[in-house]
Formats: sequence, C-alpha cells, structure tokens
Amino acid sequence: MRIAIYCRVSTEEQDADKQEFICKEYCKRNNWEVYKVYKDVWSGIKTTRPAFNKLLEDMRNFEFNAIMVTKLDRLGRSLQHLLSLIDEFNQKKVQFIAATQNIDTSTSVGKLQMQIMGAFAEYERNIISERTKEGLRRAVGVGKRGRDKHPRKRRKDKIKRNIQVKSFYYERVCERCGKSYKTPKYGSKVCGGCKGALKNPLGKQNLT
Repeated sequence: MRIAIYCRVSTEEQDADKQEFICKEYCKRNNWEVYKVYKDVWSGIKTTRPAFNKLLEDMRNFEFNAIMVTKLDRLGRSLQHLLSLIDEFNQKKVQFIAATQNIDTSTSVGKLQMQIMGAFAEYERNIISERTKEGLRRAVGVGKRGRDKHPRKRRKDKIKRNIQVKSFYYERVCERCGKSYKTPKYGSKVCGGCKGALKNPLGKQNLT
C-alpha cells in the first residue's frame, strides 16, 4: 500500500519532523511504501493550506492508497470539514489512518473512532475560543496598574467638576485683587498672590 504522510504545525517554532518520524516508523512496521511527505505550517482551522491542497490534488489523481497523520487534529479541527474529507476519501477508495490513535477508516470501528475524536477536537477548539473572548471582555478598562477603581466616564466627570470648582475660586480672587484671569484648556491661571490666598482655607470661606 502506498501511503501519503501529512504533517502540520501551527507556528514556525514547532517542528513537524517528529510527526514525520512517527508515521514513517508506522509504515515500516506494516511494510507500507511512503509515496510522499506533505508538510504545512498553518492553522488547523483553515480548510485551505498549500501542502494540504497538493495532497488532495494527488489523491484525486490516484497517486496513493492511503493518507496518514499522527493525530486527527493534524488534518483539521472542524468536525464538518473532517467528515466531508472522509467522505471524499471513501469515494476515492483512499484509507485514512491516524498513527497514534489507532484510527483506520477501512473498518467500521475506525470510522466510529474518527467521528468521536473529531467531535472532541472541535469541542476543544470552541472552548479555547470562548475563553479567549471572555478574557478580552474582562480586559476592557484594565491598564498596566490593574483594573480601574471607577469607570472611565466617571473619572472624567470628576476631573471636569474639580476644574469647575477651582475656576470659581480663581474668578472670585481675581475680582478682589484686580488682576486678569485666564482659563486655558486644562486648569486655570492666576497671579502668585491669588494662589497664596487660595491655599488658606479661611480665604476660601470668605469668598463664598
């Protein structure tokens, strides 16, 4: 039997050589011929991958009798996609083998195992996705120093209110000393004497 080996990793930091070694050893024990090794550095969620597309093209040209991977999730993580692939494999009389999971679709038990493992692979992916989204939702309003004690809008309103109170006292002081008063974009500007008066709590009481 001629075997096409498919290996897939998600990132460049991962190594597909171990997958290749396991599959070749499996073929060697069963005296099967290795037709070709296809390798992808691609997410399993994607149904279109360079080496995987080449694998399917060669399968449709009847270049081999079986496709082998180390685990079912190397082929894909969507149960619907996996089932459609297995259906096509069966139509082309091509067996599917997962070397480390004892899955062989040439038997009814192997087909059942494939469906169960595929369901768990999709369940695991959905759980990871839900946890990631939940973490992103919780991260809203959290800075480098941790979560804000108050919502951002309330903090802005408090700052604005403090500036308005401060401006009220500045205006009253400037009226008494006869100096000009300016209100820049952020805060207020008065003379040094007025600032000194505002620091005195009794001075503030006399202004109200």
